[in-house]
Amino acid sequence: MSFFSRKPTVLTDASAVDELLGRGVAEVIVKEKLKEKLLSGERLRIKLGIDPTSPDLHIGRAVPLLKLRDFQKLGHQAVLIIGDFTAIIGDTSDKDSERPMLDAAVIEKNKKTYFEQAGKILDLSQTELRYNSEWLEPLTYREIGEHADQFSVADFIARDVIKRRLDAGKRVSLREMIYPLMQGYDSIAVKADVELGSMDQKFNLLAGRTLQEKFGQRPQDILMTPLIEGTDGRKMSSSWGNTITLTAAPGDMYGKVMSMADEQVPAYFELCTRVPVGEVAQILKEHPKEAKMRLAKEIVSLYHGKEAAEKAASGFMKPDQAPEAVLARGAKLRDIAEPVGVSMSELRRLVEGGAIEEVGGEKISSIDAELKNSTLKIGKHRFLKILIK
Repeated sequence: MSFFSRKPTVLTDASAVDELLGRGVAEVIVKEKLKEKLLSGERLRIKLGIDPTSPDLHIGRAVPLLKLRDFQKLGHQAVLIIGDFTAIIGDTSDKDSERPMLDAAVIEKNKKTYFEQAGKILDLSQTELRYNSEWLEPLTYREIGEHADQFSVADFIARDVIKRRLDAGKRVSLREMIYPLMQGYDSIAVKADVELGSMDQKFNLLAGRTLQEKFGQRPQDILMTPLIEGTDGRKMSSSWGNTITLTAAPGDMYGKVMSMADEQVPAYFELCTRVPVGEVAQILKEHPKEAKMRLAKEIVSLYHGKEAAEKAASGFMKPDQAPEAVLARGAKLRDIAEPVGVSMSELRRLVEGGAIEEVGGEKISSIDAELKNSTLKIGKHRFLKILIK
């Protein structure tokens, strides 16, 4: 074997393994067995699947991605699956009603930049990137029947989310019963040693263990992460619009973190950053506003870099401390998007919501409004001093 074909060294530091299995983890199946494997030096295949149900990944979905990166840093093989076929069926694990089938064209559009977005966290050069249409689309009715034979209807309807819907008289389609089989078969296709997922996916994750045993594979261990609340305090979900997307402009990302309740800060530090646990404890002893500002900086830095985070933070100062934007005569409001660190669509949304005004003056009603020397208040916290030259 040549030098360049050698497998990465697997790190077996006990403290690193303990943090891997402890930080931001809700449950591990089977924890002692997984810990033993991690300490043995065996290079494990760590699987995470994400369905392209919307165009942008959000930081709720980044929680298991960060955990996948933690495994990757210890030398294990990260396997990221984009569920372009499972997305057609739809996972209702976290839904109170039936998820509609997605059109293939919508899925194709949504998935275009998923790997690129995941690359903000993962080292893609060391990641196995797959689409599950590769193995799920060719399956025959006979094969699906053999997979389904490993489970009973009682297993499916005993799930809390399904039982609640049935008790409420809501429809549960037979299609929904197929999804756990599909996710489980993904584990067979990539020979997963460990699968990552959120707590609401427990049934689907366990399905992988059941099917692997049928196919003669060693049952995967499972590591589940908690769900995080969105900006409105409900579970973060694209369908509710309470997300912080990985593609958000730095200023927009910073502002959304700052808009959260103080009570959300500890969980976000643990799940959405990799600031050392001891350092987080120290930060949280300080004034809540300062802790939240540090959190916002850490999150923006993770996805956009430290310079962008500093620039985004500067826009949250008091009016007399506002950063300056030197613009040419005739400049329009649209020209502040880059200095503020927001996208044009977010700037337009702020204008339409009456959230941009001159300090001591009137609200600005158009992104094509001509600017003059003034200080603008943008949303609840951001300020920008305009200097026309």
